[in-house]
Amino acid sequence: MAEFTFYTVAMSRGQISRWALHEAGADYDHVVFDWDTKPANFSDINPMGKVPALVHHHGGHDHTVTECAAINHYLAETHPQADLLPDTHERAAYFRWLFFAAGPLEQAIMAKMMGWQLPEGKDTTAGFGTLERTLDALDGWLSAHDFAAGSRFTMADTYVGSQFVWGLRFGSIPERPAFRAYVDRVTQRPAYAEANAIDAKLIAQASA
Repeated sequence: MAEFTFYTVAMSRGQISRWALHEAGADYDHVVFDWDTKPANFSDINPMGKVPALVHHHGGHDHTVTECAAINHYLAETHPQADLLPDTHERAAYFRWLFFAAGPLEQAIMAKMMGWQLPEGKDTTAGFGTLERTLDALDGWLSAHDFAAGSRFTMADTYVGSQFVWGLRFGSIPERPAFRAYVDRVTQRPAYAEANAIDAKLIAQASA
């Protein structure tokens, strides 16, 4: 048995954490299904019914992690040799932008996609502000820094980077020079290409 079992759907947020698995060099098996053929035990693994989910078989116990940002950071923690964790001076930016992308940015994107309108003056109450404000915040950072934690790639970039890869591809994030340059940097990584090739093949098989 591999050290990790990864539960995913081919065309899903699971692509975010598959990238992290490859960056970490994790020993994993995957269980790939579609929304109509979930494994019978999947509700025990994630009662939300969402993917991805990661089960770590460790020390005679199974440890389950859900939510992409949590999965990706957990993989960095369990694979310190991959050098994807922030150093002392990178930690603030690492956690800031990892959770910003998982919180305000994703919420703002989804609000726009769903056509949800906040009452006037309630943007700070909602927590994510506005999409424009979240994008301006990230634009300011990425115009001055190459990566989420600063000058080098860390595991935060598998999550933040995925938001921009998908956003620019599908139009949920508008093109800006800093965003396009960032996507170009992170997608040059061999682990991104490896993981993306696996999911592209699975998507093609599901569509055949």
